[in-house]
Amino acid sequence: MEKAVEFEQSEASISREMRKEHRKLFIKRFLNSKLIVTGFIVIVVSLLISVLAPIITEYDPLKVDPVNRLESPSKDHIFGTDDFGRDLFSRVVYGIKESMLVSFSVTVVSSIIGVAMGLYSAYYKLLDHVIMRINDGLMAFPSILLAIAIMAAIGPSTKNVVIALSAVYIPLIARVVRSSALVIKEQTYIEGMRSLGASSTRIIWGHIAPNTISPLIVQATFIFAVSIITEAMLSFLGAGVPAPNPSLGNILYDGKNVITKAWWMTLFPGMAIILITLGFNMFGDGLRDILDPHTNKT
Repeated sequence: MEKAVEFEQSEASISREMRKEHRKLFIKRFLNSKLIVTGFIVIVVSLLISVLAPIITEYDPLKVDPVNRLESPSKDHIFGTDDFGRDLFSRVVYGIKESMLVSFSVTVVSSIIGVAMGLYSAYYKLLDHVIMRINDGLMAFPSILLAIAIMAAIGPSTKNVVIALSAVYIPLIARVVRSSALVIKEQTYIEGMRSLGASSTRIIWGHIAPNTISPLIVQATFIFAVSIITEAMLSFLGAGVPAPNPSLGNILYDGKNVITKAWWMTLFPGMAIILITLGFNMFGDGLRDILDPHTNKT
């Protein structure tokens, strides 16, 4: 009996040491990846801008000042002013905040629903035929056209942008999770759980779902980045965040009419979209390299 207890304690100790070593190895690879570190810095800066927007800028992004319209970048207005005299730096900062909020909401909603759809379609063949055919139908349309169609049906607002983009990207999450779950479902330990009488819910959420986290995280970072671009496109086309609320897309829309004499109205919001999207893509690429054993070479 004492030997059995000692063996269990030894096994638990070895398991803790292995988890500790895995964490150390992950942190080492994380810090050694230039893609991850660079992307992480961009993401952190973007989040800080979103959270600290009222502190970063002293101007109200909605305050109109026709006397100072289309002023070039200066000491008082470092990004200049727009065609209504509003401080462009304030509008870009709050536009980043709006884009980050929308993209975060889209990523969370599409991940929650997509994970559930992917897991159940992988586990139940009948559901697989139904859910995947619906996903195929949604993915047959270009994402921007589908988003525009949904927005035309439900009307422009920030909440509706989240709904439209979530509907667009749910199939992507569902397919990634399903492909991982199909492999995990056939593992020996899953068969062992069934033979021991474990319920389907326990198997799906307790044993299959945790093993789909790595590809899910990577896919979520890419969806976050693409959501920023798609939200900007919708706002640019007038089907996204309604004016006068600042959005990187509608700031670009306002700037296109005066691009020849107010270049700053398109340069600064455009650069913000490029940098944030690039940061999330780099972070996602780096995560994929260290989480995917087939691409991990370190």
